[in-house]
Amino acid sequence: MGFSISNVDKFVGQEVHLQDINLDLRSGTQNIILGRTLAGKTSLLRIMAGLDRPTKGVIRENDVDVTGVSVRKRSVAMVYQQFVNYPSLTVYDNIASALRISGMSKADVDARVMEAAKMLHLEPMLTRLPQELSGGQQQRTAIARALVKDAALLLLDEPLVNLDYKLREELRAELQEIFRQRESIVLYTTTEPSEALMLGGNIVIMHEGRVLQTGPTEEVYRRPSTIQVADIFSDPPINKIKAVVDGTHARLGEDLSTPLDGHLTGLPLGEYLFGIRPHHLNMSRLHERDLELTCTVELSEISGSETFIHVDYGGLALVVQERGIHRYPLGSRIPVFVRPRKIYIFSIDGELVRAPNLQES
Repeated sequence: MGFSISNVDKFVGQEVHLQDINLDLRSGTQNIILGRTLAGKTSLLRIMAGLDRPTKGVIRENDVDVTGVSVRKRSVAMVYQQFVNYPSLTVYDNIASALRISGMSKADVDARVMEAAKMLHLEPMLTRLPQELSGGQQQRTAIARALVKDAALLLLDEPLVNLDYKLREELRAELQEIFRQRESIVLYTTTEPSEALMLGGNIVIMHEGRVLQTGPTEEVYRRPSTIQVADIFSDPPINKIKAVVDGTHARLGEDLSTPLDGHLTGLPLGEYLFGIRPHHLNMSRLHERDLELTCTVELSEISGSETFIHVDYGGLALVVQERGIHRYPLGSRIPVFVRPRKIYIFSIDGELVRAPNLQES
């Protein structure tokens, strides 16, 4: 199956929800849509599903125009953020509901339901009602109901966002295996760069209703086309430092410089934005070539097994992502180190000029 979106806009009153969207998707592919809140992810899924119509543009399925075709006439299944289950139906009946409406035989319905229940570890819960389930079990039920339809287009709109961390990790791993076994086109939206990287496949980076970059997920992560893409595909956002290339060196801030070697070799004279991912800043020198930035601690934030240290470097706010739990007194002066070979180079307008070695970044 092929599914394409051509020159799609979606306006609601004076608000732009989508603008100039062009995508080409193929069967058996897993596609992650990454963007912040209000990026247009849900709007795009609803148009793909046939729940909404675009203001402009064409939706094609196998080269057939389906722009005005309703969701009931499309081979599509959708899973939402919230646990959307029928409260008066058992887990079995929830999963079977769409199949029964389609007129499928009882034997085929039973076979499909049991297969989906096995995949999602719901077999012991088939006679329970939704209110008797945990949040994770309710979302498993909603996912199973979508999977049994065996739709050509499977849309998942941040399906794990309301689950706790442990459940998210568990379900994410299971979904990856389920996706690999299917010939559907899968689209999965998320606001989290780490989730996008874990899921892999292909990625669509969205911002304010526009597609900024598409491609294999890992490739886009390693070679963001703009500083904006790098920001969205980094949590916390990528650090940005203005730099001036004067011929033999690049000067960062007022008192720091590095020779133009490695991937910095031959940079033309002028101003640049140097991008450094938070996990590429270190609190200790790891290599003799590391650059040392003297910074002031503004906040030390512990999150799970990591610490995010917010620092000030000459009036510039930076974030260091460090493994482990560490405490730094507010206002203290500390050294922060970066290896030049880890630096992304963008034009002053934000376009990628050079990326670090893909195997080292």
